[in-house]
Amino acid sequence: SATTTVQANTTAGFSIVLYTGTGSTSTFGHGLGAVPKMIITKTRSNTGDWIVYHAGNTSAPETDFLKLNETNATEDLNTMYNDTAPTSTVFTLSTNGDVNTSGRTQVAYCFAEVDGYSKFGSYVGNSSSDGTFVHLGFRPAWVLIKNTSTNDDNWYLADDTRDADG
Repeated sequence: SATTTVQANTTAGFSIVLYTGTGSTSTFGHGLGAVPKMIITKTRSNTGDWIVYHAGNTSAPETDFLKLNETNATEDLNTMYNDTAPTSTVFTLSTNGDVNTSGRTQVAYCFAEVDGYSKFGSYVGNSSSDGTFVHLGFRPAWVLIKNTSTNDDNWYLADDTRDADG
């Protein structure tokens, strides 16, 4: 229902959506042709948090969110996604100032799974020294992890280029 400018690479499962906030609950096209598993939104014309939707965050992820720029655990606020799951064509944003203030320019980075290329999910840690094994079906080049149940845990990023110890 809102006007968007979309740059999408459906092969990679990634799109960049530019939009101007409406101030009311609206749908925004993402151009992926698949349901996004992760959406990161940020206001471009004001200060604000990096709001993260993740399909594996909780059993009802459309009701919850994370903040990429903070250590907070999962939060629940119906003014983020209007408690509405994204579809293969649109995602819904409600009236929260970090995602949809009237007149503010915004960006949304949308990610869909691509077999053998990207995967989005969750796991429960086991407190073992060698950790939990998570099978992706391929060797990832980039991994982003966040403890969603407690505050004060940073996001953890690992990739295949930099030295993990360095």
